[in-house]
Amino acid sequence: MTHRASHPNLLVLPAVAWLVVFMLIPCLMVLFYAFLTRGIYGGVDYIFTFENLGRVFDPLYAKIFLTSARIAGMATLFAILIAYPSAYAICLAPKKWQPVLLFFAVLPFWSNYLIRTYAWIVLLNREGLVNNLLKSLGYTGEPLSLLYSEGAVITGLVYNYLPFVILAIYSSLSRLNPELLEASRDLGANALTTFWRVTLRLTMPGIAAGGVFIFVLSIGNFVTPALLGGGRFQMIGNVVYDQFLTANDWPFGAALGMALIVIMIVLLLLQARLTAHFAGERREASDGA
Repeated sequence: MTHRASHPNLLVLPAVAWLVVFMLIPCLMVLFYAFLTRGIYGGVDYIFTFENLGRVFDPLYAKIFLTSARIAGMATLFAILIAYPSAYAICLAPKKWQPVLLFFAVLPFWSNYLIRTYAWIVLLNREGLVNNLLKSLGYTGEPLSLLYSEGAVITGLVYNYLPFVILAIYSSLSRLNPELLEASRDLGANALTTFWRVTLRLTMPGIAAGGVFIFVLSIGNFVTPALLGGGRFQMIGNVVYDQFLTANDWPFGAALGMALIVIMIVLLLLQARLTAHFAGERREASDGA
């Protein structure tokens, strides 16, 4: 009997081994390097120090962190504002069409991330599709400088990560008990009140999951700021990239990377608490209905 009960645990071992080898050990290596010293000519000297962690809080890098958080926050906000109506519309569609609509939502993932980002360069440059469209509509002024700007970076981040947010919110909406909506209407609430006090509130776990996902991926992103920002401003992901591959300062790059990991862990813990809170409310509401 005990032998049979152990089989499910054995099935989990490959997944656990994968996480240990490709996630836990690399994170521990980054943490280890964060406490070492940069060599005189680059590389790493195995001399223990807290200097790298102190440099993370330098005003220069603190400003870059804040800029990265602001850009990631804007991308998160716009993604949620676009994703929620999209996911809601998919949920309202007939059941047979929902898989098709979800397929179109994730269709951009069929192309490479770099290709999708380069496509925005074609769209936003001074001779690109957007400016040519404005000319065809009668605009006679100077071509708009849409590329190499903060707005271009936010647009690229939203576009590349939007499907994740749509899927997270759709998953939450699809599990919503329709009897709760009927009960709200029976109690005299109009459509707007029902949406605000029932639908939106009970789908907050999906919003939180999608928001954390895009924020974490955006704040550490270095490809989109490099291509669509044109190097005019830096996000923290670009700084980490430069420390490892340009400045050859692995210990400080590791310290910055650890700071990003800590931010990610804090956000995931907050999301877990929020999800647990609203899951309790959902159970109470279902029991009441």
